[in-house]
Amino acid sequence: MFDPAPIGVVVTQGPEHRLAYTNAVYRRIFGDRPLGRAIREAFPDLAQSGYFDIFDRVLATGAAEVLTAVPVDLVFPDAPHEGPRYFTFSVSRATTSDGRQGVLGVIVEVTEQVTGAERIRVLSEERRRALQRYRSLVDAGSQVVWVTGPKGGVTEPSTGWQRVTGQSWEEFRGDGWIDAVHPDDRAAAVESWQRALDERAPRWTHTYRLRLADGGYRHFAVDAAPVRDGDTVIEWVGTCADVEQEWRETRREELLARAATATAGIVRLEEMLTALAGVIVPDITDTCTVYLLPHALYRPPGTPLTAERVAAVTRPGLPDPPPHREEHLGPGSPLARAVDRRSPLHAVFPPGEPSPGLAPPDDESWLAEDANSVVLLPVVVDGTTAALVTASASGDRPPLGRAEIDLLRTLLERAHVPLRNALEYQRTRQVALALQRSLLTDPPDVPGLDIAVRYRPSTAAAEVGGDWYDSFVLRDGATVLTIGDVSGHDLPAAVTMSQLRNMLRGLALDRQEPTGAILRRLDVAVQTLYLECTATCVLARVERPAPGRFRLAYSVAGHPPPLLVGADGAARFLTAARSPMLGLDPRAEHAGAVEPLPPGSTLLLYTDGLVERRDEDLTVGLERLRRHAAAAVHSPLEAFCDALLTAQLTVDNDDDVAALALRLPASSPAG
Repeated sequence: MFDPAPIGVVVTQGPEHRLAYTNAVYRRIFGDRPLGRAIREAFPDLAQSGYFDIFDRVLATGAAEVLTAVPVDLVFPDAPHEGPRYFTFSVSRATTSDGRQGVLGVIVEVTEQVTGAERIRVLSEERRRALQRYRSLVDAGSQVVWVTGPKGGVTEPSTGWQRVTGQSWEEFRGDGWIDAVHPDDRAAAVESWQRALDERAPRWTHTYRLRLADGGYRHFAVDAAPVRDGDTVIEWVGTCADVEQEWRETRREELLARAATATAGIVRLEEMLTALAGVIVPDITDTCTVYLLPHALYRPPGTPLTAERVAAVTRPGLPDPPPHREEHLGPGSPLARAVDRRSPLHAVFPPGEPSPGLAPPDDESWLAEDANSVVLLPVVVDGTTAALVTASASGDRPPLGRAEIDLLRTLLERAHVPLRNALEYQRTRQVALALQRSLLTDPPDVPGLDIAVRYRPSTAAAEVGGDWYDSFVLRDGATVLTIGDVSGHDLPAAVTMSQLRNMLRGLALDRQEPTGAILRRLDVAVQTLYLECTATCVLARVERPAPGRFRLAYSVAGHPPPLLVGADGAARFLTAARSPMLGLDPRAEHAGAVEPLPPGSTLLLYTDGLVERRDEDLTVGLERLRRHAAAAVHSPLEAFCDALLTAQLTVDNDDDVAALALRLPASSPAG
């Protein structure tokens, strides 16, 4: 019956436990031990093990005994084996067919189960000790250690996590850790973590912001790996390390690189400031507004402040900024104080409750939209506050602090060169305008004649040009009208303009001669004293050959022709007496011409800025001026001049404009 059994079977007889039967499995494991021999003699190497005492007890008492997973250290003939093999024995009393008492032993080998369980126990113990050592090492540092199940979900408490976030074990366990992640970072963190779980990635790294126990957020770098038993993931072990400082340094370098890219090739100051504001928002702040201070060079501290808003950017979701415009601020406002002190003004307040005056009056509602902090940052160039930047944080973003102020300063340093150029432009422009306006005097009061003058500086050119006009009465009673333009758009051009204007006055007063001869002498002086200068000019004399009659004697040196508009609206250009511009031809002759001036007619002298436009032929501008002058001739002379400038000039006019208009009486005194 026992021969085919898959387990070992042995039967002994009598008190000496002589081998009476062994089956094939038993013989394969222990060898072919001779029947009839006592068991202690058959297994002398186990005589001291105590196993045979069980046979004695079972035979004597009749009570069966079981030994579970006990080691047996023999030389096993079925297979070489280092160390003991493990067996489970069941020993019970039996009666053989001849009536003698004996013992039945059933043996099952459990070596693989025992060694496998031991291996697992050892691995578990090694893991426990390794994790304990690792935790001890990490606890001595600043990292947080956590453990999750194979499919996520925190399974063990973490003292480091509780210390950093303030979450209790009940709040932390499972997926509770997600509540401590910044709301803006949660979706990306969960998506990345789930992908690592699904793909059983060999490593998971991520960076997110954690809410701290004392409030606020800091950046932490997560580094985790799966613990495997063969191909099976048992759990995940990870760490969180505070990397706020490293993150700030990396962000600083990235923002500086972005600022360099955004401003590359930009020359205009307003465009550069707008590009920088676009880098600042939303990475550093939620709003950013930049004001230029056009009167910074000449504004005494403690006086009202004029600020021109040239850039305003808000992050998506906030109201659009107000349109660009000038702001007029009182001397006691926070913005004016920041400008005067040349140092940042920093304010932190409950969300949506800013202190009064942190923004211009029309912008306060925009600032109050959930803002929690404001920085007013003056941009100082060569000791002068050239611009003022206002920035705010709102919503869940932490209030702006010293780190953000320092980063804003670093970014805005990129605008120092164009700001310095803007200040230099202001200095040059102020001096040139002052010089021009000191020379562009009011016209003389001439009985019977109405004279009006206009001057408009460029709105787009980098510097001031050399346009001028003049009018005065000579000793013979003639009224001189002159207008001109020196080449160049800078302070030297304005200085040269003033010298030529005064020189022409002297030449006209020196002797009574035709206008062409006067321009010839002026041309010689230009070519002698101003070797690289060229200029255009119209010189005219308004004469009275008889009572109630007027005529115009004039010469034109490279200048746009005078425009004569009759009282009936007929308008034509006076194109006679043309000659090259001054300073161009050493042998130039300057012709003159005489033109009758009808009663009620209007004569207009002007510089090319009134008729020239980019990408347009000059004749188009001249024809446009002729039409506008004909339409406006019935207006008073002052209104006539204003109408022409309004109709002719564009918003981005890139040249100076000077104009001189003369209107004759409608009829003679006798008429």
